Amino acid sequence: MSKADLAKKPAEVAAMFDEVAPTYDLTNALLSFGQDSRWRKVVREAVFPEPGQKILDLAAGTGASSAAFTGPDIHVVAGDFSEGMLAVGRKRHPDIEFVFADATNLPFKDNEFDAVTISFGLRNVVDVEKALSEMYRVTKPGGRIVICEFSKVTNRALAPFYNLYLNKILPGFSKLASKTPEAYSYLSESIIAWPNQRDLGVKISNAGYEGVAYRNLTFGIVAVHRGIKPRVAPAAAKPATKKAVKPRAKKAD
Repeated sequence: MSKADLAKKPAEVAAMFDEVAPTYDLTNALLSFGQDSRWRKVVREAVFPEPGQKILDLAAGTGASSAAFTGPDIHVVAGDFSEGMLAVGRKRHPDIEFVFADATNLPFKDNEFDAVTISFGLRNVVDVEKALSEMYRVTKPGGRIVICEFSKVTNRALAPFYNLYLNKILPGFSKLASKTPEAYSYLSESIIAWPNQRDLGVKISNAGYEGVAYRNLTFGIVAVHRGIKPRVAPAAAKPATKKAVKPRAKKAD
C-alpha cells in the first residue's frame, strides 16, 4: 500500500484506512497494550450521553468508539471519510447510523448535536482549524466537544522510552501485528508532529468553545480535551489569541 504522509492529503489518508479496516481494532488493542478500552471509557464519561441526545462521533472508523455512547433513546451518528472503515462498521454495529463525513465539511445542519466527539482522528485532518470550526457549527448551544488524541508525555523519565517506542518498537511490532505496517509508520510520524496539550486547547478555544480543559491519561500519552459551546453567542466578540487562552489541566492518570 502507499503510505500517507504529513501533508495529510484526504484521498491518501482515506485509502490508507480503507486497507487497515478489517484488522484495525485488533491491532490498536495490541499496540496500546489494551489501554484503548480504558481511554474509550474516559471519553464516554466526558461526553456523558443521556436519553434524548444526539451524538456525533467523528473519525469513528469501524464504530468501536461510537458503540461506547449507545443507550436507550440515544441517537449516535458515526462519521468517517474512509468507505472501507464504514463498510466494516455497518456490519459490526447495525444499530448505529454510519455516515460518510469529511471533518472539514460536515454534512449536517447547524446546531444539530448535543455532543461532538473525535478520538484519534483530528491528528489526521488536513485542516485542523477548519474541522474544529465545523464541529462548533454543528454543536448545539450548551453542547460539548470532546477530543481524545495522542499527546505529549508529561513524565520526563518516561519520555525517552516513549520516543523509542514510537520510533523503533511501534514500526517493528506493526510489521508482525499488521499486514499494512506503512499505516503504523505514519502513525508514529503523526504523533510526533502533533501539538502539545496546551496548544490543542488553544485551538479549541479559538474555535469558540468555552471552559476548555484537558485530562492527561497514561502519563500524557493520550489527552482528553473538552469544551462547551456558549448558549448565547457573544456580541462582536474579538478573535481569541494564544496568550488569552489558558486551558485547564486535570491531574494525569
